[in-house]
Amino acid sequence: MKRLLIPLVSAGLSAAVLSAPATAQPNWASDPLTPKPADAYGAAYFWLDANGAALRKATQYTLDTKAAPKLVSTGSKSAPSGKPGMTGPTTNTKAATSSKNVNLPKTIGKVFFLDEKGRYRWCSATSIQSRNRNLVATAGHCVFQHGKDDVFDKWVFVPGYYQGKAPWGVYVGAYAYTAYDLDTYDDYDGDFAFVAVHNGFALAPERAVSRKEFDAWRGDKWVKPQEINAQEYLKCKLDLGDCWTQGQGAPSLAGPDHPDAVVERVEVSKAVYDRARTGKGQGYKFGTPVTEQVTAREYAAYKGPGTKGKDKLGNYTITHYYTQKWVKPDSGRKYYHAQWTVGVAKDLGALGDVVGGQGVAWNQPLGQSVTAFGYPSAPHPDGDKPYTGVTPKWCSGKTYTKSVQVNTFKVETHQMLKCSMTAGADGGPWLLKYNNSKRTGYVNGVTSVFADNDGNGRIDHISSAIFDSEVADVYNKAQYKDTGAIVTPKGELLQ
Repeated sequence: MKRLLIPLVSAGLSAAVLSAPATAQPNWASDPLTPKPADAYGAAYFWLDANGAALRKATQYTLDTKAAPKLVSTGSKSAPSGKPGMTGPTTNTKAATSSKNVNLPKTIGKVFFLDEKGRYRWCSATSIQSRNRNLVATAGHCVFQHGKDDVFDKWVFVPGYYQGKAPWGVYVGAYAYTAYDLDTYDDYDGDFAFVAVHNGFALAPERAVSRKEFDAWRGDKWVKPQEINAQEYLKCKLDLGDCWTQGQGAPSLAGPDHPDAVVERVEVSKAVYDRARTGKGQGYKFGTPVTEQVTAREYAAYKGPGTKGKDKLGNYTITHYYTQKWVKPDSGRKYYHAQWTVGVAKDLGALGDVVGGQGVAWNQPLGQSVTAFGYPSAPHPDGDKPYTGVTPKWCSGKTYTKSVQVNTFKVETHQMLKCSMTAGADGGPWLLKYNNSKRTGYVNGVTSVFADNDGNGRIDHISSAIFDSEVADVYNKAQYKDTGAIVTPKGELLQ
């Protein structure tokens, strides 16, 4: 995958600095996730289809390690070098639907994605304050593939996630930013990521439309056969393509102009359909081809003569071709009318306008009180499984005053917190100055590594990259990335 690697410079730097050699190592890396509206629409629909079946199918993303590592103090200074700074949380959020997690920040949620083997995975994350109110903070390894020059597929953020529900919508990742060393060398000293996301996406109730609207619709669509009575059928039987019959056995063929004749539709291959004549007659074309979007299960189960494929949204499609079969009515005959149905999507607006965003802090002293949030799910090394991953959990305390190293992940300077949350909490925020009544604070880390420091088979510590000047540079670059809606006010795909 092509990537953009540019050193971040401030407006006040001299011309000499701006003309630095091209070989100078950048401190940040950026990758596109799903920047195009059509692809973003498909990614959001993938996770929300069938009442969130894919969301419920996902499991926590766990790095392949044989044993929980041990965190070792480096004895380094208790504060990163550089001028301390912070940006405040977003407080002027819109009214949103109620959540069962009322005692937790609305900003907390899960990121979902497909890993390198196509498995449905999730990590933890939070919405953060940014210029365009569209930024998510999580662990770098929950966005960028470990050991590969690439990002995960169908990456989305679901704030307030609870038991397969997305109470405030799905936000598809557009662009991801992380430390250059993580992206290039898998150096977990930079295990953080900021992701600019598109506007929120939700599915509204489906709608019945005319065939003309159906053909023109740029979103999801399918055909529902609606049973009607014989009188209703007689009113529309000549509207070939909308009404048809289905009977038992093998009824006698009839001419299309016979006063009692009714027409069945017979699904045929594209080749047969293309050879058929147009008009009213035995074996003639029955309307125009119908392309509908189907589930992966329907796609796999379909054995008919229609054409199977994928549309530009990445959805499975089947195109059906029909010819006419005129017969005399028989007992038990049923009559049908095609209900042309479209799936309507809803634009929810920018992430920060819907759920708000936590503040961000950098170059802060270690040894401060933090509250860490996440969706732990994995068992402890000894097999005990106290967490389900269904709802977010938290732990709080003071970080260690000295940084730590973890040789397994090339970590030389992480901050450490005593906490028993297990994998699944990856990417969850560490909040300084957390205000329980306002449910806001300042992100000063994200969960990266889980450790069993006393060797008893239980996770007892977690660690995070230290949010220093480099993190501030990456954050500053990410927060200027603009995104927007992926669907029109009508609810179809935005071209």
